[in-house]
Amino acid sequence: MVAMPHFGFQRDELLHLALGDHLAWGYKEVPPVIALLARVSTTIFGDSIFATRIFSTIFAGLIIWFTGLITVELGGRKFAITLACLAMIFSPAFVATQYLFQPVVFDQFWWVLTVYLIIKYINSSSVKYLYFIGIAVGLGLLTKYTMGFFAIALIGGLLITKQRRLLFNKHVLGAILVALILFLPNIIWQYQHHLPVITHMKTLRSSQLDYIKPGDFISQQIMVNGIALFLWLTGFFFLIFSFKLRKYQFLAFAYILIFLFLLEMSGKNYYLFGAYPMLFAAGGYAFERWIKNGYVLRTIVIMLFTLPNVLLLPMLLPVLPLNQTLAVFRFSDKHLPILSFAAIWEDHKKHLTTQDYGDMLGWDELAKKVADTYHTLTPDQQKQTIIIADNYGEAGAIHHYGKQYNLPDAISLDSSFALWAPGSISARYIIFVDDNDGNNAKKIAPAVDSCQKTGSIDNPLAREIGTGIYLFTQPKPVFNAFYKKELARRLAE
Repeated sequence: MVAMPHFGFQRDELLHLALGDHLAWGYKEVPPVIALLARVSTTIFGDSIFATRIFSTIFAGLIIWFTGLITVELGGRKFAITLACLAMIFSPAFVATQYLFQPVVFDQFWWVLTVYLIIKYINSSSVKYLYFIGIAVGLGLLTKYTMGFFAIALIGGLLITKQRRLLFNKHVLGAILVALILFLPNIIWQYQHHLPVITHMKTLRSSQLDYIKPGDFISQQIMVNGIALFLWLTGFFFLIFSFKLRKYQFLAFAYILIFLFLLEMSGKNYYLFGAYPMLFAAGGYAFERWIKNGYVLRTIVIMLFTLPNVLLLPMLLPVLPLNQTLAVFRFSDKHLPILSFAAIWEDHKKHLTTQDYGDMLGWDELAKKVADTYHTLTPDQQKQTIIIADNYGEAGAIHHYGKQYNLPDAISLDSSFALWAPGSISARYIIFVDDNDGNNAKKIAPAVDSCQKTGSIDNPLAREIGTGIYLFTQPKPVFNAFYKKELARRLAE
């Protein structure tokens, strides 16, 4: 809540808000839950940055709460709960991923809830928890497909350990059926739309994941929780070797399996974050077993696993205004080179801030400059004008900010925007947003009567710096033919 007034919407948030205005059982890049949450959020709270991130904030709190409940189920008491939860609250991994309106925080929630429910079933033998697990997995799959990988890892972990007997229960089949029924509408949608999730994953792999080296993934998992590394590692080994936690040993093996799977698949580092709360809980329990008494010593341990990470907050969460945030990055670059990875983006180049921060700047400027171009036209010309954007971030920005400028909604063939793009173009004027240094506009120029650059994104900190705005007049028939061909190709993917 402290961070919400600073910076702007992040690129993906703008997409998810747009999805909320086009409810469906699936989209090209995500399952439907994020769109439903966007619709509910804007209906109840409005569409400000603060309103958009309310659900993310609530679910981040629920993750901490269920981490505490897992600690209790493992046998932990006040000190274990305090240590596990406080360490997680200030862990860089969770600070950086739980405030934005993205599927990531909700995905983490379903992972944590599933682990809690499995432990509750082990401790109580009540079959109702198996069906609750089915519901959690089903809703998790409707949130992010990584839930399926984690569910398989948990089953694998159970099969490796003596707890495999839990799987030989007819109610397990019932729980699986519940999960499949919940997930079925998205399966049908995917089939009807030529399985776009497969194309999305291929594109993601070729454009981003193939650049992730196994060594990078491993080193990032070591660093993402900061000083709390020693807490979750302790929990990991305690789950494997402690007699007290032998019933829950499968959790450690599940972590190993999902880790190895994501390592092999070149997964992004945050794909694994949902598996850490159970290790934090086990780590809290371990330290409570070791430090049975001593208020001072326990306080020192809690401070040890939290205060160093507090110093990293401005680099992970926009708790400071922009200029002060930049000063923190400059100081870190000069005095703490070990943290330089935070400012390395997907292009593998070092920048002045994190990529998330770069993706939170420039969108209002883009919408304003598009509006300036639009309002140079007469009212009659505006009626015959459309806006086309190269990528979903630009289209989402115009969709969101354009309302205050009375702009027509943006058309884009990128991402899920292609699903509701018009079948053909009949406008006489086109405002085109080009994210490719003007190269895309040059390719289009022969298909229109005139092409004029009217502006560009100038914010040097924005990831979209240099994105150009062009005004095309009188598109020729060849333009519409190209558009329809490209739209058909995108929809077939």
